[in-house]
Amino acid sequence: MTIATIIAAVGGCTPHVPTRTAGTGASTTSAEFSSVTTQSSTPARTSDVPGAIDRQALTAAAVGLAALAVKGRAPKTGYSRDQFGPSWSDDVNVQFGHNGCDTRNDILLRDLTAVAVKPGTRNCVVLSGTLQDPYSGSTIAFQRGTATSAAVQIDHIVPLSDAWQTGAQQLTADQRRDLANDPRNLQATDGKLNDQKSDGDAATWLPPNKAYRCLYVARQVDVKRAYGLWVTLAERDAIARVLQSCGAAADTETTAAQEDMSTYTSPPAITATTDAPAPVAPAMGPGGSAYYPNCAAARAAGAAPLYRGDPGYRTGLDGDGDGVACEPKRR
Repeated sequence: MTIATIIAAVGGCTPHVPTRTAGTGASTTSAEFSSVTTQSSTPARTSDVPGAIDRQALTAAAVGLAALAVKGRAPKTGYSRDQFGPSWSDDVNVQFGHNGCDTRNDILLRDLTAVAVKPGTRNCVVLSGTLQDPYSGSTIAFQRGTATSAAVQIDHIVPLSDAWQTGAQQLTADQRRDLANDPRNLQATDGKLNDQKSDGDAATWLPPNKAYRCLYVARQVDVKRAYGLWVTLAERDAIARVLQSCGAAADTETTAAQEDMSTYTSPPAITATTDAPAPVAPAMGPGGSAYYPNCAAARAAGAAPLYRGDPGYRTGLDGDGDGVACEPKRR
């Protein structure tokens, strides 16, 4: 059983899907947005939606993490959102691709319940719904509108900027477009939390809802493995800590889990064409401790961010004095 199968089997968010019958539902303040809301146990968009995670999936995630290359970040030079194609493109070769709906609405339909859709859009425009947000553990009402839509945003679990710096520069344009619209890498969540996360990896940001962190990092591993991306040393260690805190096996002796992970690598044949710069070894300070002259050196070594007590941490690098030095710049 793959991680995807396990997650789907124990998923806790089953969307309620509107029917395609028009004319019998309540209407909003505008006739244009009259809608039909019908609860159903059959989802229109089924995918690896969030839920619990069991020991087998944890072990598979640990195996997948061990298989990822560990390197320093490549330069962010050349990054822009446009490198990953038009936002929410339906022209992709991943689940929900070419179904006639944009990706944002696909994910809203997957992750929200009590959904109302705009008539005449083939159930492709979500007007309202309820999100049981896995990142915060809270319930959020979604209402489509200029002033309200941002309350629920679609997070890239592996941020596109992070992906760019950990191997996506070497993917084709089509592969990057798939990555940006792959449901495995997307989650509807609280807009404020999505802004807070920015482009942070697991070493700099985790969901406040601790009960979801295991599945969150497992999904990051899944995406990075599928698209041939790597992890930094700090990122790998942070993911490993989360998985172990949830009961993942520290070793990788589970043959079945290894086989499962090896088969769950869609899209296939995504390989790096050039090697990213190797991590830069830190200089040694007094007593043989690690020393970074500046945050650029710490990032080049794959050690950023540095926490108080970590090798190489010093107050001179911690500009705001919060105990975390060389934090990532907001995108």
